[in-house]
Amino acid sequence: MQKQNLKLRSFVTIAMLSSVSFVLMLFNFPLPWFPVFLQIDFSDVPALIAAITMGPVAGILVELMKNVLDWIFSGTPTGVPVGHMANFMTGVLFILPAYFLYKKFATVTGLTVGLVAGTISMAVGMSVLNYFAFLPMYSYFLGWGSFDMYETIVLGILPFNLIKGIMLMVIAILLFRTMKVWIENQRAQYMS
Repeated sequence: MQKQNLKLRSFVTIAMLSSVSFVLMLFNFPLPWFPVFLQIDFSDVPALIAAITMGPVAGILVELMKNVLDWIFSGTPTGVPVGHMANFMTGVLFILPAYFLYKKFATVTGLTVGLVAGTISMAVGMSVLNYFAFLPMYSYFLGWGSFDMYETIVLGILPFNLIKGIMLMVIAILLFRTMKVWIENQRAQYMS
């Protein structure tokens, strides 16, 4: 019975964090000097909390659900959720290194090192994925004219994701410091 209660509680917590993540995704904003399709939002923070308290699958589910919800409610110009797929991959590349390093070193320092690794993983990974997958899909589905992909990635996507990662890192560390006892209690319940 205890295991069933924990499973139900996990589903409810993942649903709640997905909802919070979806709402945070609505409050996105551009940064000056970057392409307009690059938007900052803090919706990866609830996914990070899910990952470090319940494991990587929970964090990935939060990333998936927030993007599915946003796709359902906001749609896309072509019906193909290229931006949502990119957002999902961005979040996964950010939270997984943070989770694995925090799991190994469950301290503020461990989380900080994990978030730095997540930021680098997100910036480099999304540069590669944009070059080979997402920018070609945007070009095909949205009919973008010719543009310099190398310049878009080196001067836009790579620095943008580094800045986004730093902003997410600051918020995550501040939240972690205030929620440390709760996070440790949750981890003890879910990871046992």
